[in-house]
Amino acid sequence: MNKNRLIMNKNRLIKRGISLVLLSSILGLSACEKKLGAEQEAAAVSGSDIVLTTEDNGEESVAIAALGLNANVLPSIEGVTIDGQAEELAPVNLTVGVINSVVKDLQQRLMQLGYMEDDEPTTYYGDATSKAVQYFQRQSGMPMDGITGVSTWDALMSENAPHYAAKLGFQGDDITKIQYRLYNLGYLTESGQINGNFDATTETAVKKLQEVNHLTIDGTVGTATNDLLYSDEVKANIIALGEQSEIVKKYQTRLIALGYLSGDADGNFGLSTQNALRAFQSRNDQVVDGYLGPDTRVILDSDSAKPFGMRLGEQSGDVQNMQKLLVKYGYLSGDKASGYFGELTKEAVLSFQRTNGLTADGMAGAKTLQVLQSGSAKSKPKQSTNRHRNNGNAGAANAGGGGNAPAQANIPSGSGGATVSGSASALISIASSKIGSPYVWGSKGPNAFDCSGFVYWCLNQAGVGTSYMTSSGWRNPGRFKKVGASELQAGDIVVVSGHVGIYAGGGTVIDASSSNGRVVHRSFSGWWSRNFITAWRIFS
Repeated sequence: MNKNRLIMNKNRLIKRGISLVLLSSILGLSACEKKLGAEQEAAAVSGSDIVLTTEDNGEESVAIAALGLNANVLPSIEGVTIDGQAEELAPVNLTVGVINSVVKDLQQRLMQLGYMEDDEPTTYYGDATSKAVQYFQRQSGMPMDGITGVSTWDALMSENAPHYAAKLGFQGDDITKIQYRLYNLGYLTESGQINGNFDATTETAVKKLQEVNHLTIDGTVGTATNDLLYSDEVKANIIALGEQSEIVKKYQTRLIALGYLSGDADGNFGLSTQNALRAFQSRNDQVVDGYLGPDTRVILDSDSAKPFGMRLGEQSGDVQNMQKLLVKYGYLSGDKASGYFGELTKEAVLSFQRTNGLTADGMAGAKTLQVLQSGSAKSKPKQSTNRHRNNGNAGAANAGGGGNAPAQANIPSGSGGATVSGSASALISIASSKIGSPYVWGSKGPNAFDCSGFVYWCLNQAGVGTSYMTSSGWRNPGRFKKVGASELQAGDIVVVSGHVGIYAGGGTVIDASSSNGRVVHRSFSGWWSRNFITAWRIFS
């Protein structure tokens, strides 16, 4: 009997509260045998026990735990406490709503095997944990009830426990998400093929994806294939770089009308078209891959497509050209024309828009650029030349820079009352407004999130132009200032192994937590420190 199972069975017994009388009845002990001598009591208190099994089918067999004086079941195992109180030990079956220390071990194992997004393990057995258990049970050929009984626990803790993989015959929400991505990459050709059932059509699509992207062709979505689906390296099976057609010409015309592309529509899918698509996808809540996938085409064809506008958080040659014009008219100092759209650039754009009678939104859209490039734009009034804060907007080396005057951030309680920039304050307020929202793998808001989807949604709501990136993508986004754990400020994006969150100040973080099953505001604990990779300064 392995140690994990032994401890778990102890916990189950104590939860059931089996008394000495019941044990005696089960074992057929005589009246005189029910009495414990001093030596027997000492042995019982020391933790000796007999353990039999309990199956997932609900049929209870018997476990005999160590008994204390007067035949009372011992109140705790190995000194486990919660808030200084002895912990109530685990039931026979771990189900949604259970709070117990053994859930930490369960979650950690699920994360190791890829069934659950990496996170700080907790004592709470929520919906996300139950869903992860269901996926493991599916992989192991067990009934998918999301309940961790003895059979599920033993299989999960086994050295031979299988890692997550989706394959022919499987059904579930995760299959739907995989199919949806395959559809947008062109490997599934019809929306009706997104049905949550890993059928032969899906297997064929996966094999084609693996072939095109030089992976082992087995038709199974294992770790490597799953990681590829949302990576920058994935190659699509749809209209992409190098193609020339009337369809490309049609959407180039639309991108020109929306301000994302300049010149004439020639039907040639070149780098400029790809970059225009990426910019469009970033502003229209799409996965930014530069492909003319079905979702991108639908939004391009719609009246709700958002037009081009350079905004906070972007970095490009177009941004630098716009900054040079702001420098020319006195709204930005010359050393800030770095190509990175930070807070100082946003403030300069706002000032330019107000002076020139434009809608002041801090975004350099078509109308703003038209006036900037007209040659007749109004320069910045001299009396307001020194109103900017000198706190830097030196591009990726000093990302964020400038912006609104410092404001007391609306930061959750416990954050130390730190004063941060207005933009950082807005980001934290937006993140705080979603505390308690459910964690759902692959969700990007507005009512459910996974960790990277939460950061993506909050940044875009705060006006920061950033594309969707997985937690691995956040390891090197390429344009924000990199900071260490000791330098963290409210509004920074914190990246740990397999997870990402928003630093809220005062040693706290807000994130979509798989182990808690919801968006939480919690301590930047030892787990975060131990798994810390980097952090990114969005605002100064």
